[in-house]
Amino acid sequence: MTHQRDAGLPGGAAGGAAKPRAGGTWDSALSVDEFAAVKGVGFEPVGQVLGTAVFTIGYTGLWGCPGAWSVTCGKKVPSSAWAASFSPLVRTMYEARRVALARAVAECRALGGDGIVGVELRVREVEFSEGGLEFTALGTAVRARSRVRPRVPFTSHLSGQDFAKLLYAGWVPTGLAFGIALDARHDDWRTSRRFPWTAGNQEVDGYTQLINHVRRDARKQLALDAAKHGADGVVVDDVELRVRERECPSFGYARDFSAEAVFVGTSIARFGRSGRPVGPRPLTIMRLEREG
Repeated sequence: MTHQRDAGLPGGAAGGAAKPRAGGTWDSALSVDEFAAVKGVGFEPVGQVLGTAVFTIGYTGLWGCPGAWSVTCGKKVPSSAWAASFSPLVRTMYEARRVALARAVAECRALGGDGIVGVELRVREVEFSEGGLEFTALGTAVRARSRVRPRVPFTSHLSGQDFAKLLYAGWVPTGLAFGIALDARHDDWRTSRRFPWTAGNQEVDGYTQLINHVRRDARKQLALDAAKHGADGVVVDDVELRVRERECPSFGYARDFSAEAVFVGTSIARFGRSGRPVGPRPLTIMRLEREG
């Protein structure tokens, strides 16, 4: 596995103390409604931030035939000693996202921001000679109208409106959390003998086991990642599932299937509030007509 990683940070984020812009025009990825919502809870946008990283994937950790999953005494275990290990690939997928996000946070610091709202994480293939995947994190850096500054800028996928609602409810975002899982299974009798034209309408338990396994593992990793941010919980942004097929490396006449599950969310924590009512104050309504 090889990957491209610039230890330096792009643009003004490389080195130096983070300072807010002195005047000038800021840009953002906020809509008008989002801008108004962010302003309404005491934050100012200071600029759009972008972090990007290109990784080439050469080593997945998969070797030989992944084998088939079997159920023994209620516990699912690999039925083959050739069972695959995707650990190197999973680590790379985490690292790529974290590198892109760290560079966006560095730009946020350089602008004097306290956090990033509306983070969009994108993964796409790029057309280089060796191929590769581009990981980007795009969002809007914001700064609180307060003397209290967070030690580490927060990151959140929440829109401006949802960010405001979260603060009104007594919660704060602490950081983006990820849950990634990969697994594979051999196309055995649990799958190949149950095609619709031969078996009618019924569950293909081999596929079900594979999908359930990666989703359950990804959810577990998401919770662990949120806990690292000191969060009380996590609100999920996106759940992706990809299934790929390839020729079995050990048995050329058979197939192997791999499944990848990715969970992305914002970890959140409670903060102390005064006895003031939650949310904006009600508007005062006055009668305009004269009483008789």
